[in-house]
Amino acid sequence: MPGVRPWPRPGSGSLNRCCMSPNLDDFFERASRRAEMTDGPPALGRVCGVDGCLVRIRLPDPRMGEWVELVSSDGARLLPAEVTGFDGDDVWCSPAGPLTGIGPGWSVRPGFASGVIVSDQLRGRILDGLGRPLDSGGPVRGERLPYDATAPSPLERPLADQPFVTGVRAIDGLCTLARGQRVGLFAGSGVGKSHLMGQLARQAEAAVTVVCLVGERGREVVEFLQDNLPVADRANCVMVVATSDQPALVRALAPLCATTIAEWFRDRGHNVLLLVDSLTRMARALREIHLQMGQSPARRGYPPSVFAGLPRLLERAGTGTCGSITGVYTVLVEGDDLDEPVADEVRGLLDGHLVLSRELAELGHYPALDVPRSISRMSGRVTDRAQQELARRVRAWLASRSSARDLLRIGAVTCGADPLLDEAVARSLRLDDFCRQGPEPTGYKETWRLLEELVRDP
Repeated sequence: MPGVRPWPRPGSGSLNRCCMSPNLDDFFERASRRAEMTDGPPALGRVCGVDGCLVRIRLPDPRMGEWVELVSSDGARLLPAEVTGFDGDDVWCSPAGPLTGIGPGWSVRPGFASGVIVSDQLRGRILDGLGRPLDSGGPVRGERLPYDATAPSPLERPLADQPFVTGVRAIDGLCTLARGQRVGLFAGSGVGKSHLMGQLARQAEAAVTVVCLVGERGREVVEFLQDNLPVADRANCVMVVATSDQPALVRALAPLCATTIAEWFRDRGHNVLLLVDSLTRMARALREIHLQMGQSPARRGYPPSVFAGLPRLLERAGTGTCGSITGVYTVLVEGDDLDEPVADEVRGLLDGHLVLSRELAELGHYPALDVPRSISRMSGRVTDRAQQELARRVRAWLASRSSARDLLRIGAVTCGADPLLDEAVARSLRLDDFCRQGPEPTGYKETWRLLEELVRDP
């Protein structure tokens, strides 16, 4: 008929051109995504609300620590989250991503495969706080282990009997560490903490080094890699990074993820060095989550559950039946206050503590280790009596000189009044030369030779 457009023949292609609008294209694309989602477990819950950093959901039979997926209404976005609490039908979960875009139409799908994949392929890799690769090395193949694990039985732990050599004279000679020891590095801001961490990562005698950076600025992560861990030194190093802009859950899980990786290498007979920077930022992330859940604040705003989680993490390091994890955990002290809640709690859980002094750092004395205030509770197990006597005498000189520092500055010290102080003053420059060290490592035997010369020669 004239003026009537014929219906296009099948296969001519005109049907698609005249009938498939952009809206229909979007419809079929969304339908295709929904069809792909049916391959996993069905959605059994729904999102009810968002409160701060937490998402409130309804989910039948929830379990603490269970991982779920929050699924957008169009299926285009999947957000993993961990169940962190529940009260009756209300379930709180902490997401591992940004909350932007979450709405009441989102559903909840249980059964998300959480944990970190571990294997020898992790050597030289950089991961995020959940154990996912951040570098361009591709996916990691191996076995999946949970972030949180049970510490070995104390009866199955062999006693430490070998020193852990760091290459830093002030530590190896005056605060000798043992393989499998857990020690805290207490420092304020700007006293050389990152520099010392880099020294330990580069030169300590460990088969594998696991470095965990929590709550750092992105710029600091790049600086740590370029200045302290060049590409040539990363072959036996694994880095776990959770920057300050990451969700609280990711920052809280990063040390657990790093510890799981260290445990895997330890159980295969390796002596592992675990560097965590810092426990304070992990505690702050936990505080952010638990306060949002309504827990009552205690010491300086930290809920009791934060301090309950610290020993579960720290006890996982240590000696094993066929390997060891030597843990160095940094603690940020506000205003150089060692009685700050996290510092006070951690000091009682670890096998020693190394304190960095702001006064020494201001004098350009690096590492700024305050030897009299630092202690290794396991040094007596890995040093002989002669070495212990050398360390005792040098520590006594440093403590005597430190206590009389103000009197020495104004010349109010009388020679002969304090023989111990006289010996310290006579060796003052040599004491500083021994404790001050550049980027070059010092061998373990050389450290004790220098210490013996310092004590023997006035």
